[in-house]
Amino acid sequence: MCEKSDNHFGMDVLETGQTKNTDGNFDQVEISAFPNTVSSSNTRLYRRRWLIVFLFSSYSLCNAFQWIQYGIINNIFMKFYNVSSFAVDWLSMVYMLTYIPFIFPVTWLLERKGLRVIALFAASINCVGTWIKVASVQPNLFWVTMLGQFACSCAQVFILGMPSQVASVWFGSDEVSTACAIGVFGNQLGIAIGFLIPPVLVPNVDDVNELAQHISVMFYITAAVASVIFLLVVFVFQEKPEIPPSLAQVALRDMPTAEYSYLASIARLLRNKPFILLLISYGLNVGCFYAVSTLLNRMIMEHYPGEEVNAGRIGLTLVIAGVAGSLICGIWLDKTKTYKQTTLSVYLLSFVGMVIYTFTLNLGHLWVVFLTSGALGFFMTGYLPLGFEFAVELTYPESEGTSSGLLNCSAQMFGIAFTIIQGKIIDHFSTLAGNIFLCVFLFIGSIMTAFIKSDLRRLKANTQSQTEVNADSSAHSQDAKSLSVKEVKM
Repeated sequence: MCEKSDNHFGMDVLETGQTKNTDGNFDQVEISAFPNTVSSSNTRLYRRRWLIVFLFSSYSLCNAFQWIQYGIINNIFMKFYNVSSFAVDWLSMVYMLTYIPFIFPVTWLLERKGLRVIALFAASINCVGTWIKVASVQPNLFWVTMLGQFACSCAQVFILGMPSQVASVWFGSDEVSTACAIGVFGNQLGIAIGFLIPPVLVPNVDDVNELAQHISVMFYITAAVASVIFLLVVFVFQEKPEIPPSLAQVALRDMPTAEYSYLASIARLLRNKPFILLLISYGLNVGCFYAVSTLLNRMIMEHYPGEEVNAGRIGLTLVIAGVAGSLICGIWLDKTKTYKQTTLSVYLLSFVGMVIYTFTLNLGHLWVVFLTSGALGFFMTGYLPLGFEFAVELTYPESEGTSSGLLNCSAQMFGIAFTIIQGKIIDHFSTLAGNIFLCVFLFIGSIMTAFIKSDLRRLKANTQSQTEVNADSSAHSQDAKSLSVKEVKM
């Protein structure tokens, strides 16, 4: 983590209303324990912050594109590699499976080495994975393409939980939610391109050699883009600003690193009841999104045979609408700070959108599917930055990377379970039954979200610190005024 030092009160301020005592436990204290040295003069916003978040979004985009590039043309890769639909599904699900065991060491590495090291790992591993896939374009080399996808899935572990961390480290309190939404935007845009481009670059042709040529072109383009992004990260990406951007970040830098324990941090998070409710509800929502995205080709092909390109366009509509939802929700949070109200509203509308999508998919009109998938995407993927930011508020001053990592771990576990179960339901019953299965869990998640207690700790820290700054400024002004009056009298 960042450098930290002791404050003037002989105690380590860890969160609004709490301090850490000598045996590592929390004691309740008055919020005024924040040191008076935390003032607006200790903060600064750098223009470079926009370049940093853009770079993060770029390598996140490249990685997310590869997650869905197989699933959206599932039937074509089945034919080329002569494997089952379930085997191709695993090219997407490996992203979810890899995340679960590796997120804990990666989060520990983030705490010890910081954002730049994590960014270098993410961009380099992603680049290696793309070049492995370039070498896999032969019908008997399915295992090589799985190896390349596994490498990219490892890179994803260094990416998914980072938007809130990048936003907090580089952006001010009035723009942190917007910055987090921009960070998530890169991942969503990558998924959108992953829905759109593969069906265009890899048409459904019968000649295996021609099909290999089309797949090779897609893989080479991806590898070239990943290589350029890796070089940019090496030469441009920076660890943190010299001066922190917010009062909450100033307070975090004033905490001594010697007393920080990653395992103790996780233990505190798992005792935080509001966070646990969010952890499960977030996993349910995002897990449903992963299942819908992975199985979209199969859903569309069941009702609209031969519409691979339109299946990709429907996926694009789903995600682009979510990008708009993410940005709007991020800006709304920065303006209103209504974290629970916004999160609950968007969750309920995700449930409603899924119900409408479920019962209109088989009507026989593609324009209806485009419309309903857009509405579903606006709320379901628009929920992603809301979950991240709400978690940071509930868990401050714990690391944003730790809370986001746990959220994503929950999402991957539910994503794997939902994708496998919904796929089996579709195979044995129907797409309708599979989607109803997801609707049930979105409804459960909505109820759980309603029970989350809104304890906005980061907001309180920023507000309290700013209040003290204003009080100090007022006191200094009064002293100067009194001195001036005395001088006049003399």
